Amino acid sequence: MGKVLVIGCGGVAQVAIQKCVQNSTVFEEICIASRTKSKCDDLKAKLEGSKTKITTAKVDADNVDELIALIQAEKPDLVMNLALPYQDLTIMDACLATQTNYLDTANYEPHDTAKFEYKWQWAYRERFEAAGITALLGSGFDPGVTSVFSAHALKHHFDEIEYIDILDCNGGDHGYPFATNFNPEINIREVTANGSYWENGAWVETEPMAIKRVYNFPEVGQKDMYLLHHEEIESLALNIPGVKRIRFFMTFGQSYLTHLKCLENVGMTSIEPIEFEGKQIIPLQFLAAVLPDPASLGPRTKGKTNIGCIFRGKKDGKDKTYYVYNVCDHEACYAELGSQAISYTTGVPAMIGAMMLLTGKWDKKGVYTVEEFDPDPFMEELGKWGLPWQESFDPELVD
Repeated sequence: MGKVLVIGCGGVAQVAIQKCVQNSTVFEEICIASRTKSKCDDLKAKLEGSKTKITTAKVDADNVDELIALIQAEKPDLVMNLALPYQDLTIMDACLATQTNYLDTANYEPHDTAKFEYKWQWAYRERFEAAGITALLGSGFDPGVTSVFSAHALKHHFDEIEYIDILDCNGGDHGYPFATNFNPEINIREVTANGSYWENGAWVETEPMAIKRVYNFPEVGQKDMYLLHHEEIESLALNIPGVKRIRFFMTFGQSYLTHLKCLENVGMTSIEPIEFEGKQIIPLQFLAAVLPDPASLGPRTKGKTNIGCIFRGKKDGKDKTYYVYNVCDHEACYAELGSQAISYTTGVPAMIGAMMLLTGKWDKKGVYTVEEFDPDPFMEELGKWGLPWQESFDPELVD
């Protein structure tokens, strides 16, 4: 069916690539490219004997010319950007120059500002449309599946959605006093930033972690969760007509919060450069280097995740509530792919989004987020590839 070039070979990329190989009728060829080619070669060796043809390459994703040369050499139908969100724009530039379709799982974030939003990538809309290619933004879980859940809810369960609460619960335990389940630098920048939510057509900003709620998650139990800013709020506010409020909550344990506060107090979460032994270093990047690699957490993580959306709105003039969610088991993910569930829940939707583009089930030229397409084919594939969804029409609501 097609060939993809995967940029990146971290935890999420390794899940997505293994799922692509399982789906070899769609993914006939894969080139895995990273700054560290040895990681790509190791994964290729692990997948030896698969029906999908696999090659590897070295590339600096910050270098547009290197990316262009690689894309021209490989001639993929799609570039899957599973590197860091800092590199979204350079990879999009290379895709434009070579007229190649693009996909990512998280929106662009500048190195020097802890701020992620869609404006930089949405600025490419007209150029991608004119080039006759597609950029699919945010095809992970949140953003990604939660956005597809929203489109599904609007299409099948509501005439009007008024309130959306996105709940991201990780009930897993890796046994470390402090570690992050995805890239430490991105994770810590995200949770130490101001929170925000969308209400009545405007952003409401809060102090970091200032709004706390307790929720009883199916199959996980009662957890503390905190309101964060998250990128899918921005696109859903535009694409779900008439929505009054959208909030995003993520669970954190007390040990994580205590360690994070201490690190923040001593300046280790700063992204401002400092001089150390004659060199400029960024404290947060140094901290990320000494923390456990999220890809190494798989064999020691136990428990489950629960990520989903609670919707409130109107159907046939009557009030209605609807909760749709996925529960994922860390140990089951490790048994299948050698991954913990955080990487698994992001990598699987990256593969499904790529499949939607390669098969033509999603086919619009320009720059889009996933809720702008028909949710049905995506929803149909989730359970087949390891992320079955469940629903409830009488959920516990978040006040």
